[in-house]
Amino acid sequence: MTLEGNRFAVVTGAGDGIGRTIALTLAVAGMSVAVSDIDKSSAEEVVAEIEALRGEAFSLKLDVTRKPDAEAAVADVMSRWGRLDVWCNNAGVSTMNRLLDLSEEEWDSNMNVNAKGVFLCSQVAARAMATQPMGPSQSIRGKIINIASMAGKRGNVPYLSHYVASKFAVVGLTQAMAGELAEHAITVNAVCPGYVRTSMQEREIAWEAKLRGMKHEEIERLYVDDTPLARLQTPEDVAKVVLFLSSPAADFITGESISVNGGAWMD
Repeated sequence: MTLEGNRFAVVTGAGDGIGRTIALTLAVAGMSVAVSDIDKSSAEEVVAEIEALRGEAFSLKLDVTRKPDAEAAVADVMSRWGRLDVWCNNAGVSTMNRLLDLSEEEWDSNMNVNAKGVFLCSQVAARAMATQPMGPSQSIRGKIINIASMAGKRGNVPYLSHYVASKFAVVGLTQAMAGELAEHAITVNAVCPGYVRTSMQEREIAWEAKLRGMKHEEIERLYVDDTPLARLQTPEDVAKVVLFLSSPAADFITGESISVNGGAWMD
């Protein structure tokens, strides 16, 4: 899919994993992309990849839990490009622990990045979008796309109660924001991946294997067996849906949390 017209996007947590693939996918489709990450050096590496593909990008250091960081990021984008078409809230963290052993620090970390970060960044992005002219399709001023999780719909996930709570919050916030921001011609949607093969998942497999007393390959087999399409998901599976939501084809979709998980959870 190629997007017509000048379009400008910010992707958070884009230094690796799903965020990196989203940034590359949007850039290949013709969008200019601000690659943001708490680790600016990793963001700069992704910018170099995009530029090697003849795309336009620049890097931003962004801690999504700090409102001044989000405000500075939006100000930089508006100064460079004059508008913001898509803000993709991808930055996220996870840990695993039994509920009875879960620490307050683990709870706070997951909620601060995964839920509060989406709120802070979306609020700042929406304020900029609400005052800009309509985009190329002349029906939408901007789009906010949240990367939630299958765990934002399926609560019975072992060792992830804090993560589940944070992602359920994202799904609910997506609907609430979509309702309020519609009058400003801003759409808000979420993508809910399943078992995605990333470095984060590798850490989760190791944690779960230890908690269950199982081997790494046995945990991976549990994930595959839980997925009717019988494979682990790739970051590209997620990025292609983000690209669709960024396109004019999705201009009349808002408040949705789209399951992209190979059938592991069916709404």
